[in-house]
Amino acid sequence: MGRYLLGLDAGNTVIKAVIFDREGSEIASAAAEGHSRMPSPGHVERGLDELWQNARRVIRTCIDEAEIDAGEIAAIGCAGHGNGLYALDREGRPLLGIQSLDTRAAALVDEWKSQGVGERTYPIGRQRPWPSQTPTLLAWLKRHRPEVFASLGTVFLCKDFIVNRLTGARVSDVSDMTGCGLLNVAGRHYDAALMAAYGLSDSMDLLPPLVESADIAGRLTEAAAAETGLAAGTPVVGGLFDVVASAIGSGVTRTGAASIIAGTWSINQVIIEGPELDGPVFMSSTFDRDRYMAIESSATSAANLEWLVREFFSDLRCEGRSPFDLCCELASSSEPASDDPLYHPFLYGAQQDGSARAGFYGIAGWHTKGHLVRAVLEGVAFGHRQHIEAMRKAGAGFDEAILSGGGSRSLVWPQIFADVLGVPVSVARSRETGALGAAIAAGTGVGIFSDFAEGAAAMVKTDRHYRPNTASEAHYARRYALYRDIAEAMAPLWRRLSAIEAMTAGAAA
Repeated sequence: MGRYLLGLDAGNTVIKAVIFDREGSEIASAAAEGHSRMPSPGHVERGLDELWQNARRVIRTCIDEAEIDAGEIAAIGCAGHGNGLYALDREGRPLLGIQSLDTRAAALVDEWKSQGVGERTYPIGRQRPWPSQTPTLLAWLKRHRPEVFASLGTVFLCKDFIVNRLTGARVSDVSDMTGCGLLNVAGRHYDAALMAAYGLSDSMDLLPPLVESADIAGRLTEAAAAETGLAAGTPVVGGLFDVVASAIGSGVTRTGAASIIAGTWSINQVIIEGPELDGPVFMSSTFDRDRYMAIESSATSAANLEWLVREFFSDLRCEGRSPFDLCCELASSSEPASDDPLYHPFLYGAQQDGSARAGFYGIAGWHTKGHLVRAVLEGVAFGHRQHIEAMRKAGAGFDEAILSGGGSRSLVWPQIFADVLGVPVSVARSRETGALGAAIAAGTGVGIFSDFAEGAAAMVKTDRHYRPNTASEAHYARRYALYRDIAEAMAPLWRRLSAIEAMTAGAAA
């Protein structure tokens, strides 16, 4: 059997390919950034042809840089961002890619909330409707784009599209489908009553066959081999919801272990034995063949720093270092103070409020760029804390966590996380935890590892550890309370602004 494993990680913006050896060393990697389209307020889409073009390019580049025989790759795993909606038409051609930053269905979610739809969906799928959730978007298409809805042949997720291009198989794995609210979580199967609650009884035939994450979904086709440089016949596993892949790739595999991901989304998750908790959480996913992942999340994390750098600091250059690193240094240049500005990380809405907006509060004339950057870093950490409090209330507690995602690469931000959350935080050595988790699933699928835990033990290494500063506890408790109070006060104004935008968009149409 081959000596290497290929992990793919398809996010909202970037797709990465990484070749690992069986000890977790990165032999080669490549990445390509895609382009999002925003044809209307709240609409965030991508071209599927470009996604596949980027995927095959990074795979070929990765193989070339590794200077290995592609036949030495034992198996391929793919992780991808959850939710949104990716679709093929009835002939299997790429049709539509809606990203998980999309908020077009916010009004539909509000309507369903008043009708109690969430009370019908949660007991089955462990989710209430939210704007970029896959079934919510599917229902929105049915109502507002009936011509697109009529063309749908297969509805699945981001990484499923990549698996389809590699193998020709139209499948999805249970971790992604539970994570997007389309499965009966306890039974791990599609459910007619759940689809009926979304008003989608006529859409059951659009959902693909299900596999477990480490099941072999198919083998690389001759056509895909010619396009990517891979060997035809290479096994491709079903793959993973990217948050589950990142947990595995950062070494989180035991029951009760916590994974925090500071990426585009704020992901906060704990492995649990069964699907039941003492109270509700935002969503649940499967973890392996027997266990589950309790998840609290929203699109409120490192995308905020990306926006700040892109719009205001992109010209920062210093000896080839990235503007992200320099921004984090700016944030650490001043000691935290009680009058520091606050920031709400709601560039793409809040978890249950698609109309929520980002904002700085309390800026004074003596505040600097460093204060504003620090406000963004703290605001993102406060958003994570809000989710973690919800998980603890539901019974998914923990006393330490492993941080991954773009935010973990900073030497400053993990300490802010430890101080704000009040728990020790560790950072995995690999920066590509999503691709590594996908590679571990691939290795499990072909029998290199007996399960995810054995794969993580062989391939994952820890890099840094941060302990909370107890002297900061009271400071962050006060600031977090103010953060929550301002958000509550702003909510009616956000809804008014959203209503005005909707009226303007309707008039333009």
